[in-house]
Amino acid sequence: MLIFLHHNLTFLATPKTGTTAVEMTLRPEAEIIFAKNRKHLTASRYVNKVAPFLEETFGVRPPSVAVMREPVDQIRSWYKYRQQERHIDTSVSTHEITFDQFVREVISDDPPKRAQIGRQFSFLTDGQGHVLVDHIFSHAHRDGFEAFLSDRLGQPVAIPERNVSPDVAASLEPSTLTALKKARPEDFALYDTVMAAASHLKSAQA
Repeated sequence: MLIFLHHNLTFLATPKTGTTAVEMTLRPEAEIIFAKNRKHLTASRYVNKVAPFLEETFGVRPPSVAVMREPVDQIRSWYKYRQQERHIDTSVSTHEITFDQFVREVISDDPPKRAQIGRQFSFLTDGQGHVLVDHIFSHAHRDGFEAFLSDRLGQPVAIPERNVSPDVAASLEPSTLTALKKARPEDFALYDTVMAAASHLKSAQA
């Protein structure tokens, strides 16, 4: 999470949406940086804990911006990330299973550690369907996100790709896709809402 007090904006780092690239590019402009195990602080934690602190301490309550990735693509990014050689022989490695198996584990009642990846819906909302982020951009709408940041930060922003996952086969059986959509309908519905808003979903107060 990056907080830009001067520019009145907070970037919430939704996992596996290119957040490392955003962080590396914009760190010099941020007054407050949440890194390592606090990097992916959820929207709920920001609204309930961090924003009130900022308002009380600095007299500002910066609106938030985050990125959401197409749900299957985001899970696929987790799978590929955990295919990296440095994860081999660890409890999070996906090296010896297919993507289809990984998705089945993700939506199982008791997923193993390698399949415990959380949900974008839970990250961006209060868990009951109320979106807590002021601006959500589709991961596919990179130009719009960069233009938004450029406008808010008052300088051109171009975010290069970083931490690119290995290029491995990651297909999904139709029946597994159906099961995933049944298990996580809220994630797909929220992403559809973002796309229906021209890839930039704004809250009522934004």
